[in-house]
Amino acid sequence: MPDWSKRKRLEATISGEKPDRLPVSLWRHWPGDDQDAASLAAAHLQWQRDYDWDLLKVGPASSYSVADWGVKDRWVGHIEGTRERIFYPVKEAADWERLRPLDPTKGMLAIQIEALRLVGAALDERVPFIATIFSPLAQAKHLAGTDRLLAHMRSDPELFHQGLETITKSTLQTIEAAKATGISGIFYAVQHARYPLMNPSEFLEFARPYDLQILEATRDLWLNMSHIHGDQIMFDQVADYPVEFVNWHDRETGFSIAAGLAQIPGAASGGIDHWSIHADSPEKTLNEAMDAVKQTNGRRLLLGTGCVIMTTTPLRNIRALREFAAKQQ
Repeated sequence: MPDWSKRKRLEATISGEKPDRLPVSLWRHWPGDDQDAASLAAAHLQWQRDYDWDLLKVGPASSYSVADWGVKDRWVGHIEGTRERIFYPVKEAADWERLRPLDPTKGMLAIQIEALRLVGAALDERVPFIATIFSPLAQAKHLAGTDRLLAHMRSDPELFHQGLETITKSTLQTIEAAKATGISGIFYAVQHARYPLMNPSEFLEFARPYDLQILEATRDLWLNMSHIHGDQIMFDQVADYPVEFVNWHDRETGFSIAAGLAQIPGAASGGIDHWSIHADSPEKTLNEAMDAVKQTNGRRLLLGTGCVIMTTTPLRNIRALREFAAKQQ
């Protein structure tokens, strides 16, 4: 039997071929470690050594891309590993036009780029790793808070667009810096393709054009993944985004892996509820994994959760999922 590299396994999955076994990956936040490049890199490298994932998603704090615009947050112990926002720098609509693109060689952006460099330098070249990039609209949420963002979007759209243009330019510069570290792709987090927050026409105006600018800049990478966050998602608005994998809360939304695969050209990432793997035992997780394999016949699927796992997820559940994937030949 030929030796299957992780890249070959993932490329077979993306193209719809049958891989030697089901690829698998889980990711999580690293509170505290995410404030320091060496610590963040060490946490990810140990995570990879422990479980030998088919791809390694490097997970920074969600505020990393906006901290240098003045966002302040703190670690208060949330089991998802997320930080509590304590200061939003955008208070009035005019603040959007005052933003200037950030320099990825300075501040928190530089810390995250250095973490990626350290990960890339230490990993065997056969282990693909991807950088987390938040959409401009998601970054705007971190700058202003959801309610203020939506208010400015609807009351002062021209100023809001100016802010999104600046954020997009800053993000493109960050991606170019990340490419130099050897990343295989990006994990592109879309947080506003949701009916409770926006309607489709608003998403088409304030999200999609900026998303496509960013994804166009990653066409030279081979392993890009979009993440559609939350419930009541507008899957049809992002299904054609040019990425190799699409990740969403398939168990929590009720929008199945099979339904998603019917709309996207590449492959799906998911099948497991990030809360079910947090349970006392791996029983429900393994049932979900078997169902995901049944839905897909083991094709076009990267087994994992619809979002980050909790920092307190039982290790035996993680091991059980990893062992399950190893047996799916």
